[in-house]
Amino acid sequence: MLQNVRYNKILEQIQRQNSVRVTDLAEELGVSESTIRRDINDLDKAGQLRKVFGGAVANRSDIIGLESDVMTRETLNVEEKNAIARYAASIINDDDFIFIDAGTTTARIVDFLESKKATIVTNGVPLAMKLIQSGFRSYMIGGELKLSTEAVVGTDAVESLKKYNFTKCFIGTNGIDTERGYTTPDIDESMVKTTVINQSYVSYILADHSKFGLITSVSFADIREACIITDHVTDKKYIKHTIVKEVGK
Repeated sequence: MLQNVRYNKILEQIQRQNSVRVTDLAEELGVSESTIRRDINDLDKAGQLRKVFGGAVANRSDIIGLESDVMTRETLNVEEKNAIARYAASIINDDDFIFIDAGTTTARIVDFLESKKATIVTNGVPLAMKLIQSGFRSYMIGGELKLSTEAVVGTDAVESLKKYNFTKCFIGTNGIDTERGYTTPDIDESMVKTTVINQSYVSYILADHSKFGLITSVSFADIREACIITDHVTDKKYIKHTIVKEVGK
């Protein structure tokens, strides 16, 4: 297949799906994965798409798989995040001992909690402030502070989490993929997320539709290890791998 034809096929898929994977493209176009990687590199340099680990995403600011600061993420997909957080709040019971991850979607859960009887642990600094100001019984884990996400991360944070046994946890993610699972750009944050999921009876991933099909640097859990709460999924293949609650319907 000619190079220009491959370019057009890749860009057509990006336009339809917002993201593509190297392995899928190689199989569909009948070429090697190294050829697809070179094509993606060329298209990335030309500004036609944005290369990410394992594939590429559309060259739009609202679906970039790389990490951005909290203020930037707060402005993206606001209605979807509110709907997701509202549903998450509705499944929290008075006797729950839960963990809420740092993040712009997870932090909204508190806004929709009608009862203040649940006990909440978090690694999000702004979320911790919101919790105590709202009258919740809450705990903040110790560790290294990360500026870009305003979260507590690292080995000290992991060690402090190991004493807890959560009934539920609510975790944010930068990407969801059927093979690579849930991913984040930061290895220290991934350690916290993995530990929390391991310490929880039931785990929920909170992610709007733009996170599906994206892969960032570090996998922190297999897709089957958590239920997903989202506004909607365009590709129903994810429903075959785990429980997905679509709150936008």
